[in-house]
Amino acid sequence: MPQAMNKPIAITMGDAAGIGPETVAKAFRDAPQATQGCFVVGDVACMQRANAAIAQTGAAGWPVQRIAQPQEVFALPTGCLPVLQISELLTHIPCGLVSALAGKCGAEYVQWAARAALRGELAAIVTAPLHKEALAAAGVPYPGHTELLQAEAATAMGVTVQEMPVRMMLANDELRTVLVSIHVSLREALGAVTLPQVLQSLQITHQALQAQLGRAPRIGVAGLNPHAGEGGLFGREEIEVIAPAIAAARAQGIDAQGPYAPDTVFMRARHTQAKRGEFDVVLAMYHDQGLIPVKYLGVEQGVNVTLGLYGPHGPLVRTSPDHGTAFDIAGTGRADASSLLAAIRMARQRVEGSAHLA
Repeated sequence: MPQAMNKPIAITMGDAAGIGPETVAKAFRDAPQATQGCFVVGDVACMQRANAAIAQTGAAGWPVQRIAQPQEVFALPTGCLPVLQISELLTHIPCGLVSALAGKCGAEYVQWAARAALRGELAAIVTAPLHKEALAAAGVPYPGHTELLQAEAATAMGVTVQEMPVRMMLANDELRTVLVSIHVSLREALGAVTLPQVLQSLQITHQALQAQLGRAPRIGVAGLNPHAGEGGLFGREEIEVIAPAIAAARAQGIDAQGPYAPDTVFMRARHTQAKRGEFDVVLAMYHDQGLIPVKYLGVEQGVNVTLGLYGPHGPLVRTSPDHGTAFDIAGTGRADASSLLAAIRMARQRVEGSAHLA
């Protein structure tokens, strides 16, 4: 077993009013091998409530076992759900409603896990979904996990956030996509398509996936405009920004190709049983351009991976399920744990340095 896997994996519970606790409870109940060596950073009362919720639609969840230290998970018997309580007990958070307290505590779970991982105490962190409105209501100065983790990693390394550039990758068994920009308006996203930003995205993608695949990844680059600009007829970003960034990346030994029409490049990169894709990953120019094709292939298997996070002990491995808090079904026990389990498995694979897509 790799040395890193002698360390536990922390699963942050997410927003207490959403489906995060229920997906976590189901993951432990249904996949004991996948969750071995994992523990929950969250709330004992919420996890007990989640167990009661999932019992409405199937078998009861494992009994909650409060722990004081992460390493305790390795001494626990199979059949319990270890929870590390790091903030106040949430006994009065209603399901399905935006709560500033749930937002505050959800952010605290992530901050605690990030700091422990950056100290070298954890193998990886897997984050159940937060709610952006709840974060804002709590006064959390970050719109989501990615930005929060970026700030924590930058602080640990003693650098500015600008010196810790990160990118979001969404992946499943058929397709990977990395985004040039993340949680900004579409108008701002268009402005983020600059030569330095695209080149930096290619560098981060190459470095992260080379470590995972054991070889240089084949990167297909999507254009920004319809038909990748059609030679400048529909926009000149491909000519003036994206193609020069690709040329600069190739001069550094990065296997980047394009820009290709964004309505076909994802199909060309898709891996199926019948045909291997032309690319290992697609670099998309903005959030929805890259996420819609991956989510269309199956939200239940999608995994969100943050690339570019580093601390004093090396890369910070963070994965997350590809869905939100789903307030509309929270508390019903109907939440699907498939994406969370996929995120746990991918976290292990990234720690072990093995590839998920051959």
